[in-house]
Amino acid sequence: MTALSYLHEPGVLWNLRQRFQFDEIYTYTGSILIAVNPFAPLPHLYGTHMMDQYRGADLGDLSPHVYAIADAAYKQMRKEGSGQAILVSGESGAGKTETSKLIMKYLAYMGGYMEAHGRRGSSGGGSRSVEEQVLESNPLLEAFGNAKTVRNNNSSRFGKYVEINFNKAGAITGAAIRTYLLERSRVVAVNNPERSYHIFYQLCDGASPEERRRWRLKPAAQYHYLNQSTCFEIPGDSNAEEYERTVTAMAKVGIPADQREAILACTAAVLHLGNVAFAEGRDADSSMVKPGGAAEEALAAAADLLGVSRDGLAHALTTRTRQTPEGPIISPLNVRAATENRDSLAKVIYSKMFDFLVTAINNAIGEDKNCAASVGVLDIYGFESFEYNDLEQFCINLANEKLQQHFNHHVFKQEQAEYEREKIDWSYIEFVDNQDVLDLIEGKMGILDLLDEQCRFPTSTNKDLAEKLYASGVCQGSARFKRPKLTQTAFTIEHYAGPVVYQSDNFLDKNKDFVVAEHQTLLQASSKPFVQELFPAEQESLSEGNSAGGPNKRFAAFKFNSVGSQFKRQLGELMAQLGRMEPHYIRCIKPNSGNKPAL
Repeated sequence: MTALSYLHEPGVLWNLRQRFQFDEIYTYTGSILIAVNPFAPLPHLYGTHMMDQYRGADLGDLSPHVYAIADAAYKQMRKEGSGQAILVSGESGAGKTETSKLIMKYLAYMGGYMEAHGRRGSSGGGSRSVEEQVLESNPLLEAFGNAKTVRNNNSSRFGKYVEINFNKAGAITGAAIRTYLLERSRVVAVNNPERSYHIFYQLCDGASPEERRRWRLKPAAQYHYLNQSTCFEIPGDSNAEEYERTVTAMAKVGIPADQREAILACTAAVLHLGNVAFAEGRDADSSMVKPGGAAEEALAAAADLLGVSRDGLAHALTTRTRQTPEGPIISPLNVRAATENRDSLAKVIYSKMFDFLVTAINNAIGEDKNCAASVGVLDIYGFESFEYNDLEQFCINLANEKLQQHFNHHVFKQEQAEYEREKIDWSYIEFVDNQDVLDLIEGKMGILDLLDEQCRFPTSTNKDLAEKLYASGVCQGSARFKRPKLTQTAFTIEHYAGPVVYQSDNFLDKNKDFVVAEHQTLLQASSKPFVQELFPAEQESLSEGNSAGGPNKRFAAFKFNSVGSQFKRQLGELMAQLGRMEPHYIRCIKPNSGNKPAL
């Protein structure tokens, strides 16, 4: 790209388009790789024969390629003994996940190559197994954490940072996976023509007859959590074949057979929970499981798979217990509240199961904390702007703002500072510094602080939150914050990638990350060891605590944990980690909104 006679936007776009038309999907701009999603397989570009070519080649000697960036990071790690990070960014559907998998395959190839050639270090034994485990973690996490969206048939609904450990000889000795902000709402609600998480459809279509009997499975179209959309298949993919791949990946990663069975049984239990419908109870503002037929059948299936009594599960779904100094007070829930309570349980089971899966993978692979150096690969959700943008999009776009600042710092600020130190003549390059956006969102008394503050008031509404934002000095004083006309709950943020209108109608509920005390107590007593492990007994006191503190904290119904604050902390830790490593950038581009090749 830097060889263009005129380096301006039309010239850059023309160059990318010309190369793309000849299946040259990779282009360099300096040391940064631009990858344009072809939306079609290009087998001639990948495989061992191509890895052999790029192994050890200097950047720029061969055609631009993702392998070249991976090799540059690997060589720099070996040469300097320092951590390297490959940051893959781009909008949803730009090909970030596939690019990240190609990087991991190349790093596994290099680790295996060095070991095969006998250059072992002191801790190089068994890296072949680690390589396979690292690669097999991809389809496994995709099954439980990816879904079809409007823009992407295999959209990552969580962020992932994989750090691969190497010894001095360059062989793989371990790895660690860190995940960020799983989109929990997708478990219970999905828009047409999107899908929920892949594993649900794989389970319904791919389970054996014996598994179907054991888990009481039905076709996907008969589950409420799935049939809110009419999309049950992805063109070109087989749910049954993907199920076999997922189960195989579980085994290859090192998850024991009993845990594999328990994870899939819990997945089925979540589906059955969604079919538990409610009717009005005998008393005012009360509810009960709808008598007769499908609802009671679903209750029985969910209870049995979770290892709890049917009456106990029904009671936990239709009532709420409030602890007071005088003793517990049991209050009935109306139909709407019971439905929300059911969905809350389904989401917390699935999210805890996902966290367990990540922990199980990490335990099986093993992180080598005494490694010589590491290469990290970051695959995090792309910038999102939809017709309706909720708390998930707000957090996703915060992550992208942080990564954009990281990019600006290394590509512009550090480069220009180096020119000044070396006393090289240069022309100042204008770029948009997005620190003001970050201050607006995560600064003192910024949007996240105000959101947490409102969540601590039991009677606060989403309209109250919006009014608080509109009146906030931080928001009013920011050119990046706007209040759209004719709205009571929406607000606009001018992001680096453009303006996004957020609807705060669900912000309060989604920001409260808690386990309802009744659910915690019920599942602690499960007859299934796996379910007990998801809801350990030591969390009981926490589930009854009050995040606000004070003398009455033990009488609250749940512990409030802020999704936004947790995500902010995780992002801070991630950025601190990336700050200690040398970055390599790959910018993925989506060439058209129809996900079509050759348009």
